[in-house]
Amino acid sequence: MNTIYPREELDMFPSLSAPNRPPRSRQGLGATITAMAASAVLLLSGCAGADPGPSSSAGSDQSLLTEHGLDGLDAREIIKRLDTMPVTDRSTELMASIKTDELVLTDNQNNQTTLPMPKEDFYISVAPYTEQTHECYFHSLTTCLGELANTDVDVTVVNAASGKTILDATLTTYDNGFIGLWLPRGIHATLTVSTEDRTAKQDISTRLDDPTCLTALQLT
Repeated sequence: MNTIYPREELDMFPSLSAPNRPPRSRQGLGATITAMAASAVLLLSGCAGADPGPSSSAGSDQSLLTEHGLDGLDAREIIKRLDTMPVTDRSTELMASIKTDELVLTDNQNNQTTLPMPKEDFYISVAPYTEQTHECYFHSLTTCLGELANTDVDVTVVNAASGKTILDATLTTYDNGFIGLWLPRGIHATLTVSTEDRTAKQDISTRLDDPTCLTALQLT
């Protein structure tokens, strides 16, 4: 079984790895620190769950969607395209972070646009694993990688309040090692993921402050 580790992202932000230079003027140094901070925030938003900082074009830069072939698509359609895309085809110049209420897309120049998430549905991306995982809160469609790519798993979701089974299906993890689940908003449920001889179970919820990325389901 091949273990996949999160993609190295420093190449997107040369300022983070640049060698030390002689002190600059106060104004120049301030601009440099601001740019580095913005880049660092964008870098951490991948699988660590940090919030990409706002930019002057946040929510309005439709050219970003056009540049990456996403114009005319809503949040649900963009999520499907990017989450299921082969890892080798993914852009290294785009970050796409799934928040509970919006999809945030940011390029390596910190241009940003947002799209509203469906009001009735909540997206959770799940990466079951056996040995290797990573911390995650808000799923990144372009950088998050799980251990078990292209693997068949049995998935059930049961509403904790009603006992009703919301989902019972055999799914195949995407090339990034995740499976994406659209669930009703505002519920508590039990998620079970199984392979032929291993099972993982976790209590989940789909409230406004809940994670969209689950990476703690260890198959044992």
